[in-house]
Amino acid sequence: MNLSNLKPAEGSTKNKKRIGRGTGSGRGGTSTRGHKGAGSRSGTSTKVGFEGGQMPLQRRLPKVGFKNINRVEYVGINLDVLQGLAEKFNLSAINFDTLKEHGLISKNDLVKILGRGELKAKLDVTAHAFTATAQKAIESAGGAIVKL
Repeated sequence: MNLSNLKPAEGSTKNKKRIGRGTGSGRGGTSTRGHKGAGSRSGTSTKVGFEGGQMPLQRRLPKVGFKNINRVEYVGINLDVLQGLAEKFNLSAINFDTLKEHGLISKNDLVKILGRGELKAKLDVTAHAFTATAQKAIESAGGAIVKL
């Protein structure tokens, strides 16, 4: 190996067109920038979405909808999921840490227990919110609910 056969790693370089290397290259002279105007000078930049003075798309389209900044987002977990956890891991209580441990939620999530499915196991469930059907099902199975 010597200096004459060194090459950059495969895919590490782009095949860039060399501009400003004389008129014979086809890209000399103005270096593909055209004559005069702001784009021909150095240090120019245009806004993202600039359309040459035409009204840009983001201003042509109407504003739509409403974003409620006070919205509280819950991660919904159904009763059939709780039943599956209870059977698989032989649990009698399910809380925030248990759900996080099994990958159902992350640390900043708010948990709401939803009423889909059937709950046979007697569980003490701790969560931020419960639907009425979920609360009724947990209590009728002999379990208890705790709101965080």
